[in-house]
Amino acid sequence: MDAGENEIRVEKPATALRRGWTTGACATAATKSALMALFTGEFADPVTITLPKGEQPSFPLAREKIGDRWAMAGLIKDAGDDPDVTHGALVMARVRRLDQGAGICFKAGDGVGTVTKAGLPIPVGEPAINPVPRQMMSDVTREICLAHGISPDIEIEISIENGADLALKTWNPRLGIIGGLSVLGTTGVVHPFSCSAWIHSIHRGIDVARAEKLPHVLGATGSTSEKTAQEFYGLPDIACLDMGDFAGGLLKYLRVHPVPRLTIAGGFAKLTKLAQGALDLHSGRSQVSMNWLAERAAELRADPQLQNRILAANTALEVLEMTREANLDLPMVIAAMARDTALETLRGAPVEVDVMVTDRAGALLAHAR
Repeated sequence: MDAGENEIRVEKPATALRRGWTTGACATAATKSALMALFTGEFADPVTITLPKGEQPSFPLAREKIGDRWAMAGLIKDAGDDPDVTHGALVMARVRRLDQGAGICFKAGDGVGTVTKAGLPIPVGEPAINPVPRQMMSDVTREICLAHGISPDIEIEISIENGADLALKTWNPRLGIIGGLSVLGTTGVVHPFSCSAWIHSIHRGIDVARAEKLPHVLGATGSTSEKTAQEFYGLPDIACLDMGDFAGGLLKYLRVHPVPRLTIAGGFAKLTKLAQGALDLHSGRSQVSMNWLAERAAELRADPQLQNRILAANTALEVLEMTREANLDLPMVIAAMARDTALETLRGAPVEVDVMVTDRAGALLAHAR
C-alpha cells in the first residue's frame, strides 16, 4: 500500500467495465439530429452516427427545439463506467443557416470554453472543440447538406449544460481554456480509466508551457506535493502539469519537447517507486520494495534490528517513520535516486531536474537539486 497524499483517488474496479462515448461523439450526434430538423422539420431520434473506426452508435434525444433558420438538439453524455466529470451532462448543438459561401464555422455556446493560450491544437480565440470532433461534425454537415441539395454554410454552436462549473474540475483553466469544457475525442469512444487520456493531457500541458516560453514546469504526484512545490518556487498554475502517477508519460514527452527546468514533487511512497526505477507510479502497477528500502537504510548505517523492522513493515509511511526516529535521512536518498531515474529517462535532453519529497501534510522532507 502506498503512503500517499491527502487526496481522493478513484480506483479502477476489478469487474468488466462498460465503454461510453466522448463529448465529440455526442456533439456530432446532436449536430446531425439538429440538421435533419433544420432541413425536414423532423429530428432524428434516436440519431445514429459513424465514428472514425466505423462503429455506429445511436443516441436518444433529451431536448429539441426549432426556429427560423435554426434548430437545436441535445442529448445526455454517457461515459460508461469512466469517472468522467462530463458523464450525465447535457450536450447540445444549435445549427443555423448562414449566407452562401460562409462555409462551416463553430461557435462556443454556454459551457464550452474558448482557447486563450497557444500550444493547443486549436488556435487562440477559437472554441475549444478539438480537430477530430470538428472533422466529424463537418463531415456529417456536408453529408446532410449534399443529400438535401443545400450548400454547407452552417454555424454549429455547441453548449454543455453546467459546463463552466464542470470545467473547474478539469485541467482546462491551466491550459488557458476559459469559460467551459473542451469538446474532445479521437475515436468517439471512452475507454474507462484510460491512461492515454491522462497522458494526453500532460502532453498538452507541456505544449502550452512551451508556447508560453515558460522556463520551469512542475510535475507532482498529487495536490498536496504540488501545492508545496508551487508555493516554494512561485510557479503559475499553467506551469503545473498534473503528472499524477504518469512520471514516464511526462519525462518521455519532455525528452523530445524539452522545457529548461523540471521539478518533480511527490510523497515518500510514490517517489520511492520512481527511485526504484518505476515510471508508472500507480499502486496497481508498481510497488514499494521493502527489501530495497532496507538496503538503502543499511547504506545509511541502519542497525540490523532496524533493517529487519523495515523488511517486516506494511507501508512506506511506516518505514519513513522508523527511519526518522533513527535520524536517518532516507527521504534525501529517495529524492536523489528519483532524480537519477528522471535524468536517465530524459537521456540527455536539455532539462534541469530537481526532486522534492513531501510528507502527507505537505512539509518538505528532502530536496535533490
